[in-house]
Amino acid sequence: MNKEDLVNNNLMLVHSCCKRFKGRGIEYDDLYGAGCLGLVKAANAFKEELGFCFSTYAVPVILGEIKRLFRDGGAIKVSRSLKELSLKSTKTRDELSLKLGREPTIMELAESLGVSAEEAAEALSAAVPPSSLSYLDEDGGLKEMDVGISQSAEDEISNRLAINQILSRFERQDRNLIKLRYFCGKTQSETASLLGMTQVQVSRREKKLLKIMSELL
Repeated sequence: MNKEDLVNNNLMLVHSCCKRFKGRGIEYDDLYGAGCLGLVKAANAFKEELGFCFSTYAVPVILGEIKRLFRDGGAIKVSRSLKELSLKSTKTRDELSLKLGREPTIMELAESLGVSAEEAAEALSAAVPPSSLSYLDEDGGLKEMDVGISQSAEDEISNRLAINQILSRFERQDRNLIKLRYFCGKTQSETASLLGMTQVQVSRREKKLLKIMSELL
């Protein structure tokens, strides 16, 4: 499919993305214009041979262009539903900690909330700003994963997409481990308690996962 067809056949993606930002102080036409710009950029940069679905690649780029409109005013917020679940998960976690005498695991928290383990992990991380993907090497030195982040918004979106694509290949336990350590800011001991593992197991598994991610990135 050529680039023109990619754009024409995926305009509904733009409308879908724009609807998320209606009523936030910017006219819908402006949102749509920015979204279309993102769609064109995605079509120009898309490489079908990588095996990714175009919509998976395009949505983050479209959203990135729309968010540019809000950047100065800082109008982009966590969705209300996720924020509510985040508050509920924090309260439920504290209640379970008192009841169990320890930090509940992700599965225990998810069961109490009536959601999936992934949703529970996402709720815990919703109000926490992402930290850099760094870790301590065997000598105690701080190492950073080389993800090549630059000042370009397009590069940042591409890097986040790449990380998400890699995480999607991991088993749920491994995804939750990375989320808790690098998006929730949990220590290895806290992560071990939440996942029903030992600190040593978390340390070894984390090191292996970071190596895999670094090689793929």
